Amino acid sequence: MRKTAFIIVPLLVILDQATKYLADRFINPLNPVELLPFLHLVNVRNEGAAFGMFKSFGNNIFIIISLIAIAVIFFMLIKGKEDPLGLSLILGGAIGNLIDRLFRGSVVDFIDVFAGRHHWPAFNVADSALTIGIGLIFLNMLRGNRTAQMKNKQAGLS
Repeated sequence: MRKTAFIIVPLLVILDQATKYLADRFINPLNPVELLPFLHLVNVRNEGAAFGMFKSFGNNIFIIISLIAIAVIFFMLIKGKEDPLGLSLILGGAIGNLIDRLFRGSVVDFIDVFAGRHHWPAFNVADSALTIGIGLIFLNMLRGNRTAQMKNKQAGLS
């Protein structure tokens, strides 16, 4: 496993759990904290997947899916052929949300971004890491495809 993961994953899990603890401890679910005209801190429980989807599936299915995803990402990091930063962010985010599911029965979300009356679903540090990690891997895949296409053109293969 790459050194990047040994640094990023634990730091991310600690940051995620610390911020969720603070949200739980100091933010009343009925009284959001206004930081900026487009940003509030809230205390919301997410019993589903991303954006609260599929909550009718129950917490246990998301625990199983999380454990499988964590094992796959861990294997990919050990294998070492994929983007270590992206995979580390995904792994840290998945572990952070899994901890919530195991010990709280749902995921704590506390960041509320909005424009007027249009709110993005509340999210947390782990969700942010997952999103950034997936984005980095996607960008690297696009770059890899473009690099392969350029090499093929240079070699006269396309």
